[in-house]
Amino acid sequence: MSDRYRRGLLDTNVIVHLPLIEVCELPVESAISSITLAELSAGPLATDDPVERAVRIGRLQRVEATFHPLPFDVEAARHYGPVFAAVQAAGRTPRRRFADLLIACVAISNALPLFTINPQDYVGLEHLLTLCPVNRAAS
Repeated sequence: MSDRYRRGLLDTNVIVHLPLIEVCELPVESAISSITLAELSAGPLATDDPVERAVRIGRLQRVEATFHPLPFDVEAARHYGPVFAAVQAAGRTPRRRFADLLIACVAISNALPLFTINPQDYVGLEHLLTLCPVNRAAS
């Protein structure tokens, strides 16, 4: 029997580094949030390097062709208050991690573990969702 989760939500950083991640570190069935799609859509606009822009556009196109993003909907929005409060109680600034917190809300509302390269982005939320740290190979 495999120790892998059957389903899980991938953080944006996992999508960005997907070619460097071992398949065994990911769930059998992966999902992304609409927040991740928004972050990836902004990526090509955040660089002046034409080669890097092309890489980011290609990544966005592959993600759009592969995934049907889970929405940040009313159910996810209902979780934002407790997520905000938990991050604040942990001594962190919720507004600095706005996109991360919205992704966490989507994971919580869909009862999915969240796979991330940066578990420190979710400090204080351990009692609200299951975090699955992911390693990436050196590039």
